[in-house]
Amino acid sequence: MKLERFKDPLPIPPVIKPKWKTSDYTYYEVSMKETKQSLHRHLPQTTIWGYEGMYPGPTFNVETGERVLVKWMNALPDKHLLPIDHTVHGAEKEKPDVRTVVHLHGGRTEPASDGYPDAWFTNGFAARGPFFQKEIFEYGNQQSSRALWYHDHAIGLTRLNIYAGLAGFYFIRDGHERLLNLPSGPFEIPLLLQDRSFHEDGSLAYPNQPENNASGITPSIITSFFGDTILVNGKVWPYLEVEPRKYRFRILNAANARFFRITLDSGQLFYQIGTDSGFLERPVGVNTILIAPAERVDVIIDFSNMGGASIILKNDAPTHFPIGERVSPETTGIIMEFRVTKPLSSIDTSTIPANSGPIKWLPANSSRKHRFLELSEEKDQYGRSIFLLDKKMWDDPISENPHLGSVEIWSFVNTNGDDHPIHVHLVQFQILERRPFDVGYYKKTKQVRYTGAGIRPEAGERSWKDTVRCPPGHITSIIIPFFPFTGQYVWHCHMLEHEDYEMMRPYQILPPR
Repeated sequence: MKLERFKDPLPIPPVIKPKWKTSDYTYYEVSMKETKQSLHRHLPQTTIWGYEGMYPGPTFNVETGERVLVKWMNALPDKHLLPIDHTVHGAEKEKPDVRTVVHLHGGRTEPASDGYPDAWFTNGFAARGPFFQKEIFEYGNQQSSRALWYHDHAIGLTRLNIYAGLAGFYFIRDGHERLLNLPSGPFEIPLLLQDRSFHEDGSLAYPNQPENNASGITPSIITSFFGDTILVNGKVWPYLEVEPRKYRFRILNAANARFFRITLDSGQLFYQIGTDSGFLERPVGVNTILIAPAERVDVIIDFSNMGGASIILKNDAPTHFPIGERVSPETTGIIMEFRVTKPLSSIDTSTIPANSGPIKWLPANSSRKHRFLELSEEKDQYGRSIFLLDKKMWDDPISENPHLGSVEIWSFVNTNGDDHPIHVHLVQFQILERRPFDVGYYKKTKQVRYTGAGIRPEAGERSWKDTVRCPPGHITSIIIPFFPFTGQYVWHCHMLEHEDYEMMRPYQILPPR
């Protein structure tokens, strides 16, 4: 289906209001509902699943240290919008087809509120997963200013539930952020990037099997989903009218598997000021930013001298990054348009700060343990591709068990062709290096033979992170401090088809030694 670009204005998700607020906590109720929504003016309305019945869900604005309670409520129908492969672990036929649990991605959250994949629940909490503990989740927000996001995390269904619309922004604010005098209010805009495909009737199209389905299973999980349209905040190829001034954009890649490598066709710089888990020490001016699924970037674009211009935000990241097909310059190579057509409403006194404050860097020798963890592609019993972490399945015994208060280095040994974005729940980490190695030698001997020097993280990654790109043929090393909770969490690839089919593992934080 051919849809015209730049026909709809960019929607801005509303900020959710609490049910009540006391001196001790703020309480929200959020209901997941099925509804119809216009995703493009020339497309019939699309049935979606949304938090509070909207896609994306409403934005949370909370303060550092604010105790936030959220009752996440499943009010969805019993039948799923999309095809379920019941051979996928966690999505067996005897389980309810529609199950949800919410994960606050990047949050430093107690285990019972983290959205553990087996802590799912159905409509009205009628059925509950084996790890379900409570109806009301608690978020302590003991973190500095940053952009988190919330999304579904039900085991075996995450790719489908997020594709249906279950995702939204969650901003933590603090005084330091306000002192930086960044563009704010109407000049700070969230951009949630995804790709989707549609049927002629406007309904979401998601493949019920791979193109070459040798397994004979239908529906069958696919290795990765790539849509033929790009959506921003739930609109296909929207436009945004802006004033000739500086704007702050909080950009999230919420796609199932697509990487975005963004540029402005005007040749302007992005001034990147932050990443997943807070600010960089100082801004970096860059023409191009690569964003893997689940990564966030915090950028300022200066439209001051661009009055009357139309500027296109473009993407040139291949699918199955970095080895896949090139994007189409007319479709998936286009994200949205900025139109510098609004008159200046007030003098722009916001700034691009010279620096945002120091980061406490963790030296490699502060680590107690160094784990090498392979990212591999195997074949399942039906001959389909299956991606694994350290050659282990979800149900295998827990093998990563750091102690509370310890610091560890995790080195991800990528022996297959995909760049995998690895996310570790609860913690934030720093990237030490990526280093090329001899993949063939490793597969034969399980020994590492490096083929080059370590590569420092890119300038826009030199801060705290919660998701890291692990390119093929490289060992990507991160250093992680484990705090402030003990308990069971997960780590996984954030390409949703991968995490749904075994590329996810539990890990346990043990009491301090």
